[in-house]
Amino acid sequence: MSQEMNPFALVQAQFDQNAERLGLDPALREFLREPERIMQFTIPVDLDNGTTKTFTGFRVQHSTARGPAKGGIRFAPEETLDMVKQLAMMMAWKCAVVDLPLGGGKGGVIVDPRELSDREVERLCRGWVRKVFDLVGPGRDVPAPDVATNPQNMLWMMDEYETLARAYRPGFVTGKPVGVGGSQGRTEATGYGVVYCIREALKRRGIDFKEATASIQGAGNVARYAAEKFTQYGGKVVALSCWDPKDKKAYTYSCPQGINPQDLLAPATVDKFGTIDPEKAKSLGWQQEEGEAWLKKEVTVLIPAALGQAVTQDNVREINFKTVKLYAEAANTPTTLEADEVLKEKGVYVLPDFLCNAGGVTVSYFEQVQNNMNYYWSKEEVFEKLDRIMTKAFQAVMALAEEKKYYPRDAAYLIAIQRVAQAVEGRGWVKTKKRI
Repeated sequence: MSQEMNPFALVQAQFDQNAERLGLDPALREFLREPERIMQFTIPVDLDNGTTKTFTGFRVQHSTARGPAKGGIRFAPEETLDMVKQLAMMMAWKCAVVDLPLGGGKGGVIVDPRELSDREVERLCRGWVRKVFDLVGPGRDVPAPDVATNPQNMLWMMDEYETLARAYRPGFVTGKPVGVGGSQGRTEATGYGVVYCIREALKRRGIDFKEATASIQGAGNVARYAAEKFTQYGGKVVALSCWDPKDKKAYTYSCPQGINPQDLLAPATVDKFGTIDPEKAKSLGWQQEEGEAWLKKEVTVLIPAALGQAVTQDNVREINFKTVKLYAEAANTPTTLEADEVLKEKGVYVLPDFLCNAGGVTVSYFEQVQNNMNYYWSKEEVFEKLDRIMTKAFQAVMALAEEKKYYPRDAAYLIAIQRVAQAVEGRGWVKTKKRI
């Protein structure tokens, strides 16, 4: 299969392979490989200069059999409907593999928010809600932040939804600021969840965390908090990469002595879009290298934590397979099918994306629960619950992988697909010849 396949075709191919392995009924396969609902719409936004610009927005609900659709909203100039469909499908498997009572959804807008003022971004957020209002809500579809969206954006969206609903509905979105319906620990959740999985994998491989080193692709929220937790456990992060919008290219910043997470979390070092300031990096002693240098480092763990299909058949063999023991997918679908085959061939211990990066949606679920109770947990309680859920899911996937000699990604798919399929069949949405 070509690595040029569109993003949705990539995850459909992975689904098809595992549906075949599971012996899934043809009617269930046909139903589960396509979204339940696709929304595409235009959003006119009044700009500060007195003109109006129209943006294209999306919301895809892939599955609601196990609960309300759940998934983020991305603001990105390269956003496409196929990307949103891909991510919605992966959200369905992600929620199922960690056994949350949620389905899968995703949203987006084709826009570069760097080019808009805060007031223009607010109008865009409110306009997006007005377009989807009739088909979303706490019991139907719950958005959250994703690429280039943040808690403030979610607060504007919540406010617009409540204005239209004429009711208090904090559970409409998650990822809100603490104090206005948000949960403690949501900011750190995805990155921390990645490292909880890495911790368990290192134990299984007999590797002391204090001897572990990591190289990370990305410098956004997930990458930064993964670096923080990795360092807290005694490991060392020696490189990160990020996209520089000014130069229109990626750079890797390396520091053999280890990157201090507090420097990485400082606004003076990394802006809200995950861009590292080159001058600040230089002052910290970080060396600037070419964009794919992160992939070639002599480290124990590689963590792709940026955008999809970053590791391909063209660059996967740049990995230093003599030292790399774990490949932890903090990003969504960062690996093409061809590159995945190379990782499998080389015996790298892969932590698949929809298991490894499920910490964010898990704490989003916690936020919904807290909204419903109108009672909020401490950060320590959130992290304890997150750790327990991530560890349990990891152990279940790896136990199946080891028992049946499955590749970890396939084991995760088998667990997730079976859970969603059972819900679809149990509801009577699809009639099958043989119950699973």
